[in-house]
Amino acid sequence: MSARSSVSATPSSRSGVALLVLAGVLWGTGGLAGSLLASRTGLTPVAVAAYRLLTGGLLITGYALITGRLTGVPRSRRALARIATAGLLLACFQAAYFAAIAATSVGLATLTTMVAVPVLITAGAACLDRRRPSRRALLSLAVALAGLFLLIGSPEAGPHRAAGTGLALLAAAGFAALSLDRRAALPGLDRTTTTGLGFISGGLLLVPIALTTGMGIPARPEAIAAVLFLGLVPTAIAYSSYFLGLRQAGPGAAQIAVLLEPLTATLLAVLVHGEQLTGRQIAGALLILLSTTVREDSTA
Repeated sequence: MSARSSVSATPSSRSGVALLVLAGVLWGTGGLAGSLLASRTGLTPVAVAAYRLLTGGLLITGYALITGRLTGVPRSRRALARIATAGLLLACFQAAYFAAIAATSVGLATLTTMVAVPVLITAGAACLDRRRPSRRALLSLAVALAGLFLLIGSPEAGPHRAAGTGLALLAAAGFAALSLDRRAALPGLDRTTTTGLGFISGGLLLVPIALTTGMGIPARPEAIAAVLFLGLVPTAIAYSSYFLGLRQAGPGAAQIAVLLEPLTATLLAVLVHGEQLTGRQIAGALLILLSTTVREDSTA
């Protein structure tokens, strides 16, 4: 049974797909929102990542508190290790992602990161399962890598494209490692609670580094609104929608969110920042779109 048919089989799976679409679109606003926050306040990428994680984590944890999810959280070493691991990976992902944006651009950093994510997840899953990916999955990866080469191989990518690409790949590695966590949920510690507390712990890990360069923001409405938007829309709402949609639609549909994020970010970068895409970059983006289509058809 293909992913396409299974995704449309039940109302629950259709609602899961809708949540994944929402997550992908909202994720796509994160890079631009973080870039605007940095430009308006002078914050470094690490400080922006810290604000995003802390604000989003407090919002998600507040929701968990209101719904009673925190009452049963186990106070054990295993639970603490689970939350700390999530925090470390999220801190790595967010700090490297915003640093990649600063080194290159919103569109290029987002596209590079989100193309690398399915490649790393496929490779990691093959190692964990000890079996080779299907031919269509390998074809999808080959097309995606070709698109990535066109996307980051053009001279218009900027003088810091090598550093930006490396940071984007580091960000992708952090997200892929988080996605490949197959450990069974601990009693009393569900995905929402783990995500919220993981965001907070990740933000706290970044605070000492961010303080060395300054975390102060001006008491202006636009600066405060930018922090709240970054924590609420592409973080708290997007990640909550992603994990809920993933549970309803299945892992085969996760690529919907991965695809929509870079497309949304690129469109916003062109519309808001006036970034220009070269012919090679457009061809690379089309190959990326083609690769995800092939991948969807091959998902069982």
